[in-house]
Amino acid sequence: MYVKRHKRMDIWKLSMRLVEGIYQTTDRLPESEKFGLTSQMRRAAVSIPSNIAEGASRKSDKEFYRFLCFSRGSLMELETQLLICMRLGYIETNREQEELIEHIFAKINALMHNLNSR
Repeated sequence: MYVKRHKRMDIWKLSMRLVEGIYQTTDRLPESEKFGLTSQMRRAAVSIPSNIAEGASRKSDKEFYRFLCFSRGSLMELETQLLICMRLGYIETNREQEELIEHIFAKINALMHNLNSR
């Protein structure tokens, strides 16, 4: 069976793991944040692997690079939202999620550099 290129990529797999963690984290946010931070964080998290998948399906490295930029932006948006939740006392520091975000960020940057130098 043919496997799509994005499903073989570590950054896609890692970002899918991050989505699962964010859904679990946002389940613990106050009900008053259901249409605020919860919704924003889930959309940002889902955007990361979605843009990687869409970019990987494109025909050119230039297009893939552009979608990686979107993924990286969503990743930084999500990181900021997690920090906001911590500052507001909604969640405790989650070292595993922080490290996963850093790891995904580094992998996206490396792939972008690789595509840019071709």
